[in-house]
Amino acid sequence: MTEPYKGILPIAPTIFHDNGDLDIEGNKRVMDLMVDQGCDAICILANFSEQFLLTDEERHHVMRLSLEQVAGRVPVIVTTSHFSTRIAAQRAKAAADAGAKMLMMMPPYHGALLKADEQGMIEHFKAVADACGLPIILQDAPLSGVTLTVPFMLRLAKEVPLVRYFKIEVPGTANKLRALIEAGGDAIVGPFDGEEGITLMADLDAGATGTMTSAMIPDLIKPILGLHASGDRKGAAALYGKLLPIINYENRQCGLRSAKAVMKEGGVIKSEAVRHPLTPLHPKTREGLIELARELDPLALRWGK
Repeated sequence: MTEPYKGILPIAPTIFHDNGDLDIEGNKRVMDLMVDQGCDAICILANFSEQFLLTDEERHHVMRLSLEQVAGRVPVIVTTSHFSTRIAAQRAKAAADAGAKMLMMMPPYHGALLKADEQGMIEHFKAVADACGLPIILQDAPLSGVTLTVPFMLRLAKEVPLVRYFKIEVPGTANKLRALIEAGGDAIVGPFDGEEGITLMADLDAGATGTMTSAMIPDLIKPILGLHASGDRKGAAALYGKLLPIINYENRQCGLRSAKAVMKEGGVIKSEAVRHPLTPLHPKTREGLIELARELDPLALRWGK
């Protein structure tokens, strides 16, 4: 797939052994699973990948092994967010040199209060774009605590044309996507949503052309995008209705641990460990997730068996 990138572009989990060490073979198996799930691209090292719990050396290792394992079968998106412009640019260049096709970045922030102003953000993204020459997804998520207005995002797209994809996952996503698309025109190449697809139908109706879910059930979510794009909104809504219980359960109960739990249950990986201070799913919560998954029979639940 070449630009414009669209479709389902899920976030890959980072796999650990029970003791917290990186599971190299497990991470390779996840890449193969995600290709088999029909993902249109794979995003690595994102928030749902536990990026904040990885050392710089581990990040680089995960990036290299992921790109090598995928081997060009689908585009790989590398998340290179950092408060430091210098470090974000270095990460971007390394990703481009390794074969990434796109970057994803949050605006620069550190903690609740340390943020750049709008001019600082423009300069930050320009430095990254100059370092890598790759298209960039701007991730608009509450985690950063940075308010990204539609006028600012349009200014960013105009002044840094490589920032042409926008992942919106804030309250009122559909309204923001609609406003961004109407005001931005051709500058908005990829309006995407995220947040596990919890507002997917509304966001597709608003003009989203891609969704960045977890890696739990992308094979089941992808047909919704196809139906909607073909004009069969009724069919898309009916299929979405069948998946909504597990999407809601993931979004509200499990978070990034859901994909690992289903993959472990399906024999894809040996451990669903997350790194402290994150904690494992409560056994009863996990039981509820797997019960919902079994009713849907996603590929992740049977790929490894």
